[in-house]
Amino acid sequence: MKKTALGGLIAILAYGCHSAPQPVPAKPESEAGPGTGTPVRVVSVARATLAETVNAPGHTLALVQQKVRAPFGGTLMELLVTDGDQVRAGQKLGTSISRDSAAALAGAKEMLRDAHTPSEQRDAERAAALAKASAVRAPISAPAAGMVLSHAASAGDRISEEQEILTIAAAESLVFQADVAQSDFALIRPGQKVLIEVVGRSSPLAGQVHGVLGAANASDQTAPVRVDLTPRPAGLGVGLFGTAHVRVGEHRDVAVLPRAALQRDDITGISRVVSVAADGHAHWVEVKTGLVDGDKVEILSPDLGAARVVVSGLVGLPEGAPVVVQP
Repeated sequence: MKKTALGGLIAILAYGCHSAPQPVPAKPESEAGPGTGTPVRVVSVARATLAETVNAPGHTLALVQQKVRAPFGGTLMELLVTDGDQVRAGQKLGTSISRDSAAALAGAKEMLRDAHTPSEQRDAERAAALAKASAVRAPISAPAAGMVLSHAASAGDRISEEQEILTIAAAESLVFQADVAQSDFALIRPGQKVLIEVVGRSSPLAGQVHGVLGAANASDQTAPVRVDLTPRPAGLGVGLFGTAHVRVGEHRDVAVLPRAALQRDDITGISRVVSVAADGHAHWVEVKTGLVDGDKVEILSPDLGAARVVVSGLVGLPEGAPVVVQP
């Protein structure tokens, strides 16, 4: 009986030892298999020279407006252009006829309408031919290349001597007026290079600061700055809106990252980047930024050296998470 009880106890202990699971130590993250972790794309911190710019809205305008006037009193027989048309210097814009010639032609037409007999018809035709042949006409030509801004007469109108017919914005006087904020005005100097983005044009215009056009605008606290276009593009119109980017300085050999590498908190204004350590783990770093030039952002602090920084896959990435760098 004692042997039977002792044997049962040994059997129970043996069964229990066999079925109880043994603890398995956790595998360190550093020993995780290849390809595990969040896929990301990275770039190395680079060094570059960034342009410091002042940005200002504005529009094109003509400093010189040419008035096209009637050479004598009479009638404007034809007008070949309309507002907004580009014209060449010397281009024919219309034709005027003198007052006496216009009266003679009108009289001849009246005779033709009133002619009832063959003899009267012949007399009227001769009068009309004579009036047409002796008519004093004068072409109206463009005094300069440019764009027609407005017209003060139309075909068929009676005109007096020296009466204004058209106004042309002279192409050689075309400039860009940038409305610079007064807070930035102290940075503006003649000769500074300017890039101008004009609405509707695929490529920017080049120019340089000439100087101040007039008094400051108290309503929006801006000052008008004249920017000369270099070179002046053909066919550019007046009143085109755009933005001038005036280069007022530069920061040489500074640490830069692309915009995509930064995540900014709109509430606190704090910017952060994700640096990838040598062990393949992500670490969030708060950074102070400086100039922004296109897609490049200056990193003032801390010194990131040539660290690899995430540019794709950083949204929602936990601190210390393992990552896999994608090509």
